[in-house]
Amino acid sequence: MLYEFYQMKRVDSGWQAAQASVFDLKTNRLRPAGWTSADAAGLPIFPAVVRYDELQRGKVEHAMRVTIRKTQRAYVAPATHYASRHKNRDYPRMGERFRLRRDFDVSPFSPEVQAILRGLKDYGMLVADNGIEWAISVAPDPRIPVLHAELRRIRGRDFEVVINPR
Repeated sequence: MLYEFYQMKRVDSGWQAAQASVFDLKTNRLRPAGWTSADAAGLPIFPAVVRYDELQRGKVEHAMRVTIRKTQRAYVAPATHYASRHKNRDYPRMGERFRLRRDFDVSPFSPEVQAILRGLKDYGMLVADNGIEWAISVAPDPRIPVLHAELRRIRGRDFEVVINPR
């Protein structure tokens, strides 16, 4: 079981959170339609965060969580919630999956960024929340170098939108 909290803080009587989500990681069950989570899209955060051990192995082997500054007032599975008033169809929906193009050359990047890029080619990234533009979530760990400058060299044109077959 995974328990995630939004705006959790210590109070005189113990702990308080503005929102709590429980995910059974033994299933693929989504939250009900219209429900948020600690993530605006209603997704679990932890499974989509990049961790140090993954960077050391040379590839992140799961879809990653990404934040976008402006999203559409819509969501697509696996998301269950939107978090925007914008109706502009050029903005991504919550849950939108982007995959790095197969022909993108990862060789000029550091080993840590190469591990992320290899994962983005196979698993992609899911729009999970509004926030810093095109920011992949990385676990806070002093062993992980600052990767922002390198990741900012990748452009939107280097990605493709993955459409779920229905």
